[in-house]
Amino acid sequence: MTATVEHHLRPGTLQLAALPPLALYVHLPWCLAKCPYCDFNSHEIAAAALPESRYLQALRADLEAALPLVWGRPIVSVFIGGGTPSLFSPEGIDRLLSDVRALLPLEPACEVTLEANPGTFERERFRAFARAGVNRLSIGVQSFDDALLARIGRVHDAQQAHAAAQEACESFERFNLDLMYALPGQTLEQLRADLDCALAFEPPHLSVYHLTIEPNTRFALDPPPRPDDDLASDMLDTIVERTARAGLARYEVSAFARPGRECVHNLNYWQFGDYLGIGAGAHSKLSFPHRVVRQQRWREPMAYMTHALEGAAVSNEHEVARDALAFEFMLNALRLREGFPANLFAERTGLPPSMIEPGLQQARARGLIERDASWLRPSAHGFDFLSDLQQLFLPAR
Repeated sequence: MTATVEHHLRPGTLQLAALPPLALYVHLPWCLAKCPYCDFNSHEIAAAALPESRYLQALRADLEAALPLVWGRPIVSVFIGGGTPSLFSPEGIDRLLSDVRALLPLEPACEVTLEANPGTFERERFRAFARAGVNRLSIGVQSFDDALLARIGRVHDAQQAHAAAQEACESFERFNLDLMYALPGQTLEQLRADLDCALAFEPPHLSVYHLTIEPNTRFALDPPPRPDDDLASDMLDTIVERTARAGLARYEVSAFARPGRECVHNLNYWQFGDYLGIGAGAHSKLSFPHRVVRQQRWREPMAYMTHALEGAAVSNEHEVARDALAFEFMLNALRLREGFPANLFAERTGLPPSMIEPGLQQARARGLIERDASWLRPSAHGFDFLSDLQQLFLPAR
């Protein structure tokens, strides 16, 4: 059961002088086919069976019920993720964003991102999303190689990937291309070819992810042969070198951008900002003067719609413990290549800096972090061994 706003405003052990920036995440959970590596809350559906209208009704009801928890706070970014949000019609996305604008105050320069897959691409469709209010498109290309796309179960082919990227380039000033590397059977030459294709579109933003085998996926049951660690490391070195040469700076572990084109929504996550998540299985992190609360919506889409339309979209919520809060902040903020202001920890957690001092001292002694009076950042060594650095801030057992 969701606690009341009065319950969240009661006295507590944290002292947040000001609330962090707030973003909105909207989850649209359906896709044409479930990829064998995907552990997201996504569900296969035929496009003709998509319950678009009812789901949009549920999203509005969910947002209306959440308003007391975020009342008056401006929204710095909106991210429509999935699943495959581009399965929804441009008219449906227009309806969704109209509801969002009617209920929430959006910052004048609010970033509005929509995830799209080439398998749902139709010419003019991306332009229609732009007219609906989307100002940033993120395309899940993953590869421009037909054989590699088949090995990872993507529903699109290389020709569709090229066409979708070209349409995004023509329709949006801000867009992102997603690539994956260390794919089954992938060679270094194939990776270079994928990078050549992606960089030819001069994307303002590029996300490049190492294929990992997640539990409860088809690849977990039947793992494909993949490049060994040495080859995967060579691939990452190639990605870093080629993107830098193309003018894209690596500002986060998997994210590369031209100056001023970093993803506002993801930066807010990594800087431990707040986010309200609506939609099936969506997560929220919401700050109050004396506590930080996490929520999750009902995961199964049909159950979510039923509960949301009854005003009870949240399936569970909890207050984040003090020691867990310190670790969660460092887990996110250390992903940023340039680090963060030293005072951001206290601002975003309401905790004293002494909470992370033992971990910082160990990290500095091991050459994993650089610090001065005003700034903290992973060293080059710490960025290469980020998990080792993050683990120094785990709560004592």
